[in-house]
Amino acid sequence: MQHESDKQDVVKSPNLYPLGWVEKYADYLYGFAMSRTRDENIAKDLVQDTFLAALQKLNEFKGNSKEKTWLTAILKNKIVDFYRKRSGKGLKLMHIEDELNDFFDAQSGHWTEKNYPRTFGLEAFNPLMMKELGIILNDCLAKLPGLWFSVFSMKHMDDLESELICNELKLTNANFWVIMHRTKLNLRACLQKNWE
Repeated sequence: MQHESDKQDVVKSPNLYPLGWVEKYADYLYGFAMSRTRDENIAKDLVQDTFLAALQKLNEFKGNSKEKTWLTAILKNKIVDFYRKRSGKGLKLMHIEDELNDFFDAQSGHWTEKNYPRTFGLEAFNPLMMKELGIILNDCLAKLPGLWFSVFSMKHMDDLESELICNELKLTNANFWVIMHRTKLNLRACLQKNWE
C-alpha cells in the first residue's frame, strides 16, 4: 500500500520518468563522463551514482529544467566529487622554474628558439585537418595527469569560474594557475610535436 507522502513525491515530480532514464540518457551521460575522466570503469560508476542520486532526490526536482539537464548537473557534481577525493587536501605549490627555463630564455623572458610557437597551418577551414587535429588534441589530453585534465576541462569545457574550481577541488589560487600553466605548455608541446 502506498503511503500518502509517496503519492505527494510522485505528484511533485510529474516531469520525471525514472524508468526510462537508462534507455534515454545512459549513453549520453556515459559519453559526458568519459570526456571528463577518460576511464571507462569510472565513467560507468559515475553514471550509476548519478542515477542513484537522482532517484534519492526525486522530490527535489522543481521542473525548472529538462530531465536530461537535471541528470547532467548531478553527474557534473559527481565528477567534481571524484576529482576532489583524488586531489586529497590539495597540492603543494609546484615549482616551475626549470620548466620555464626550457620554454623561455632566462635573460629576455622570450620563447627559446626550440620552443617558439609555430603556426599550425589552419589558416583556411579544412574539415579533414580539423578532424585530424581533434584526434591529436584528444591524444594529448589523454596524456595529462588526472588532476590537470580535470582542472583544464572544468575551466575550458564546462566554463566554470576559477574560484569555483579551486573551492571544489580544494586548490589554492596559486596551485590552480600553476596547473593551468603547465597544462597549456604540455598541450602546446604535444600538439607541435605530433602535428605535421
